[in-house]
Amino acid sequence: MENYLDMELLRFTTAGSVDDGKSTLIGRLLYDSKTIFEDQLEAVEKSSRQKGLEHVDLSLLTDGLKAEREQGITIDVAYRYFATPKRKFIIADTPGHIQYTRNMVTGASTANLALILVDARKGILEQTRRHAFIASLLKIPHLILCVNKMDLVDYQAEVYAQIVTEFKKFAAKLEVPDIHFVPISALKGDNIVNRSPRMEWFDGATLLYLLENIYIGSDYNHIDCRFPVQYIIRPHTTEHHDYRGYAGRIVSGVFKPGDEVSVLPSGFSSKIKSIDTLDGSLAEAFAPMSVSITLEDDLDISRGDMLVRSRNQPRVEQDLEVMLCWLHPKPPQPRAKYYVMHTSREARAIIKEVVYRMDINTLHRITDQLEIQMNDIARVSLRTTQPLFVDSYRKNRYTGSLILVDEASNETVAAGMII
Repeated sequence: MENYLDMELLRFTTAGSVDDGKSTLIGRLLYDSKTIFEDQLEAVEKSSRQKGLEHVDLSLLTDGLKAEREQGITIDVAYRYFATPKRKFIIADTPGHIQYTRNMVTGASTANLALILVDARKGILEQTRRHAFIASLLKIPHLILCVNKMDLVDYQAEVYAQIVTEFKKFAAKLEVPDIHFVPISALKGDNIVNRSPRMEWFDGATLLYLLENIYIGSDYNHIDCRFPVQYIIRPHTTEHHDYRGYAGRIVSGVFKPGDEVSVLPSGFSSKIKSIDTLDGSLAEAFAPMSVSITLEDDLDISRGDMLVRSRNQPRVEQDLEVMLCWLHPKPPQPRAKYYVMHTSREARAIIKEVVYRMDINTLHRITDQLEIQMNDIARVSLRTTQPLFVDSYRKNRYTGSLILVDEASNETVAAGMII
């Protein structure tokens, strides 16, 4: 059991246009890697028979929403969990429709890897470019382009090669450090878990092999030490009468007892006395572990403060330049106030100005029409009521991201990446 808990976790997001087989692909991964229960499989077989299908419709394994199953489309972000002997996986399955860009942003914000599907018959579409752009904007380090439905183009190597060439040309403008390509048929199971005898011309790895073996150890920033405090632990028991621990999740860097740390915003410094977990104290802790840290000195620290290395500190700012993805049907109102949530800190903010909007298909900046609508991605200037402790999103995905919440309705209206 311990081994299982210590296994590495890969989070990946799937994206593609409508009907290019995402649900079938995820169903096939679950089915071929033997991670579904007998009764689930029986239910799917029965459902496929009722539909009069000759094959087992594996997409039924993932399409959780009933109304949507009847229409045959996927609506919200659905999370799926599976494991193989090598790794644990969390899949964020996001819909392909243009109006759901925001769902892709939600599903992709914590992913190590983006899996983008392309229909071999249709090639690279506007949606493919949009998804790849969002993956690069969200700084997802790894990307796999799956060319699906190869069975419908007679498994021709030329069709696959042309799509790969076209995508590479587009991807050259993006910042995705690690891109892989796999020709597959989710329906027939080619190159998903097992190598396909029908595509002997392809000498790369199967999809599952890539998912199990892509190196994600360096995806976390282990240089800049950042520990946002979420909660103060004061047990007041006889045994731990004077214990005062600062609980939270290390978002980047490595902390050890004896390290000198500074507390933001006060700027006071102290040394780490101990790093505690439920299973005892640690000699070192790193992202993304959740721990309780005690300090040598009795400082006044509360939720929303941050422990950092004294010689390596984030920027402390109230004026922020942010790439914002607008998630709400109602566009931003001039001078409207929002709550901004950043790590464990909350402040209020206004959007001072919209600098430009992105045209996701051409990657051009639109500077003449600045009204932001739902799913738009725009560069804006924010002013907050309290200073936030930020790094650029490029350097640190956790201290570089924030969300805006509408004061009146309490709805999340935007997600932002700090420039």
